[in-house]
Amino acid sequence: MTTKTDNHQLESELTLLTRTTTPLTLHTITLSLSKDNDQLIECRFTFKVNLELYERIDTQALFNLKPEIRGNLSSGKFLPEPDITIETSLKPDLLRHLTEHTADANQAATYLLNLSQEQPNHPLLSTENWLALSVKQQQKSGETGYSTIWAYINPSALASGATSSEEMNQAVAKFFKDWTETNLSAVTQKATSQMLDGMLNFFKELADVSLDALEKQVPNTITEPEPSSIQIFAEMVNFFKQDDWSFYQIKGQPVLQMGFQGKNGQWTCYARARENEQQFVFYSICPVTVPKAKRRGLAEFIARANYGMVIGNFELDFAEGEIAYKTSIDVEGSTLTFPQMKRLVDTNVAMMDQYLPGIKSVIQGDASPEEAISKIEKR
Repeated sequence: MTTKTDNHQLESELTLLTRTTTPLTLHTITLSLSKDNDQLIECRFTFKVNLELYERIDTQALFNLKPEIRGNLSSGKFLPEPDITIETSLKPDLLRHLTEHTADANQAATYLLNLSQEQPNHPLLSTENWLALSVKQQQKSGETGYSTIWAYINPSALASGATSSEEMNQAVAKFFKDWTETNLSAVTQKATSQMLDGMLNFFKELADVSLDALEKQVPNTITEPEPSSIQIFAEMVNFFKQDDWSFYQIKGQPVLQMGFQGKNGQWTCYARARENEQQFVFYSICPVTVPKAKRRGLAEFIARANYGMVIGNFELDFAEGEIAYKTSIDVEGSTLTFPQMKRLVDTNVAMMDQYLPGIKSVIQGDASPEEAISKIEKR
């Protein structure tokens, strides 16, 4: 077999659609096609985004950038500048759309750009149909970034069955070796097991990928929620399906993760079923982490914000600088209803969206905690 890769420099704007059909305009750099004996086996495209757009991609897990299938940053954090480069690969079952209309990378690039204008809802233009391989930023001190499992296990080879069990073993082992090397201070057997569970669960969600070989290696890692967590968890899942949310389960836990787009920003939400306690809890995680020097000021802001709140409250993790808004309900002796969950969830995201500009203004030093709260609550 002879593999050939054809590259085309794009340097143009391409608009894709997210799972919520929100437009996402990217500055594309290159598009490449790889063929084995003239058969198309992979299509990649690379693009650049600023930090704000990357945070949106990260929060909403666009391009399948889910936590369980990616490594940690290799060095430091992403900075406001320069732009961040993301390399992606088209899901294997979508390659036929390119095969039917293009012969080389140049034609493929032109085809995608034309589709963006003529058929914006085409599957090739959905972020859900592209798998992120790596996310990198070149800084003065060197490159920082991370790779996903797809950089280790070629999705096209996996889907076609060309990846042997031995090759799969080696790829998974290499991924975990690299992952643990960047997490030496925090690695535990439990953390590694949870990550593997989540990774396998994510593979299962990709219908175009065959997982027989991978599942045979770790047959006991995929587990359903404990029976005690099934009732409220099932009601929780039904609610988010009926309310038209896109979400996925954190494997082995009665927890759902999802992204939310508000007027003032995007962030990650978590819904948890606590069956033993007969409770439902919903969190909005603030997309801004509070620097150490600003945490006392934010504590005052949160105390002022929480005063008088009836449904839910803000929380601040002093150790990590994470802010969350929490709403919850105890339903012991009764059942969890759709209206109850709707009120808790809608109130939760509304409060985070309302107070997010104030949080940012205090962190940036544009307003004191008292001034920021006064401006929000007068409005």
